[in-house]
Amino acid sequence: MNAMHAQLRSASTTDQDWWRGAVIYQIYPRSFQDSTGDGVGDLAGITSRLPYVASLGVDAIWISPFFTSPMKDFGYDVSDYCDVDPMFGSLSDFDGLIETAHELGLRVMIDLVLSHTSDEHPWFKESRQDTENQRNNWYVWADAKPDGTPPNNWLSIFGGSAWEWDSRRCQYYLHNFLREQPDLNFHEPAVQEALLDVARFWLERGVDGFRLDTINFYIHDAQLRDNPALPPEKRNDNIAPSVNPYNHQEHLYSKNQPENLEFLRRLRAVMEPYGAAAVGEVGDAQRGLEIMGQYTAGDDLMQMCYAFEFLAKAPLTAQRVAEVLGQVDDLAADGWACWAFSNHDVERHATRWGLSEPARRCLSTLILCLRGSVCLYQGEELGLEEAAVAFEDLQDPYGIQFWPEFKGRDGCRTPMVWEKSNQNAGFSAARPWLPVAQEHIAKAVEFEEENPDALLHHYRRVIALRGIYPALTKGSHSDIRAEGGMLSFIRKAGGQTIFCAFNLSDTVGTVNLPAGEWRQIAEDIQSVAPRSEGAVTLDGWQVCLAMKQD
Repeated sequence: MNAMHAQLRSASTTDQDWWRGAVIYQIYPRSFQDSTGDGVGDLAGITSRLPYVASLGVDAIWISPFFTSPMKDFGYDVSDYCDVDPMFGSLSDFDGLIETAHELGLRVMIDLVLSHTSDEHPWFKESRQDTENQRNNWYVWADAKPDGTPPNNWLSIFGGSAWEWDSRRCQYYLHNFLREQPDLNFHEPAVQEALLDVARFWLERGVDGFRLDTINFYIHDAQLRDNPALPPEKRNDNIAPSVNPYNHQEHLYSKNQPENLEFLRRLRAVMEPYGAAAVGEVGDAQRGLEIMGQYTAGDDLMQMCYAFEFLAKAPLTAQRVAEVLGQVDDLAADGWACWAFSNHDVERHATRWGLSEPARRCLSTLILCLRGSVCLYQGEELGLEEAAVAFEDLQDPYGIQFWPEFKGRDGCRTPMVWEKSNQNAGFSAARPWLPVAQEHIAKAVEFEEENPDALLHHYRRVIALRGIYPALTKGSHSDIRAEGGMLSFIRKAGGQTIFCAFNLSDTVGTVNLPAGEWRQIAEDIQSVAPRSEGAVTLDGWQVCLAMKQD
């Protein structure tokens, strides 16, 4: 551990709240930078691009899975939790990444997939042999019904039954995702111990925290009760596409079990001595914010969670934002949200919401003014849109299953664009695992760096703004209002109060400021100055940020 690494770890353990209000940059390793010429991104490639990431002003990076895996779900099917898949490099490469990140002042969070493993994991290979082996209860096994059908009606997010017949044990095993991703049995104490040891392994290696995949799926109903039907009027496609029958159930028993809270407390206790933090992914279409509140309440559970409210297709209107923030106050007042507009699982928000360039600037300012922490997805800062991937180029089993009504997740996973040097935009010297979107090349980092008016520089300015004002980073929010296309709220910390107003429409709107002497801030992001009579008029997609000292 070099001096900078030790200094950052020391800072983490003394500043237990470093995560609160942090800006986290998500890296999808297959698509960030290829250093070996095989067409697939890798850890050394990430390391080479970390100076760029640091230049954005973010606080941490989150790296999607790079563990040993057969890649049926591109690393979310883990066959060895404590090693690096050769396509991404080695543990030595990871150590180098950690060292470089810490030298640049970046914390490193890694994606832990604890709810399930690959069916090629040694644990599962042993568990499936018979009912007497040492790990026979490490996965969710159940007998068939008398007629040979699955134990209950639970469905997989990837379509069809969540149960797969195994001829070795003559039982079914549970898989909430692909059949190659058997679910671990958290009711078995030895499973929890083994997974806590995985967390310890990476914490000892220097990681600063975890993104916890499908955090609400860890524990299932021990009685294996059927899920009830969900009325059509309550269905939405926040988690699964509308063509997926998964949306037809209320998932009362296959996830979201109360026993999960005790495991999360044990995991928090493991992280605490290292000053590490976690952000949990809450995958639930009906109760996402409620579960987020449960999992982040107090100081002994997870620090942050994100639900899918702002990752959904529903347009981001002023009313929608105010509604969600109000629900957070009602359901998660003691918790802490982590907001994202895009990630590796959803259509990029520039396309999903049909955003113009002014709208992209406005929404980037909005997310960085919200109470909570923020995840930005690679390429978001360039304004990348969803790539069109032909069926013959698809890699995602989800898209292949539901094509053409749902085209899967490959469109948001195409390679990052860096240079104007070749058709692969500096990502790789070889043919990439997914094609580089040709329309993305005009927005490559090299082009954006040369253009002072580029969206990239706007992101840098807004990230810096967030860091300057404690009210924006860790402050409270209040006075949330939505009128027409106008959204406004107050952020406050100590003696600092900031009024934030956004016109989330194409038409002119006016909003009144609360009483007081307000002065304009953030002129460099074209924030509009408040009028002396206590109001501000905003053209479409304009912003007003104003401050007063109490």
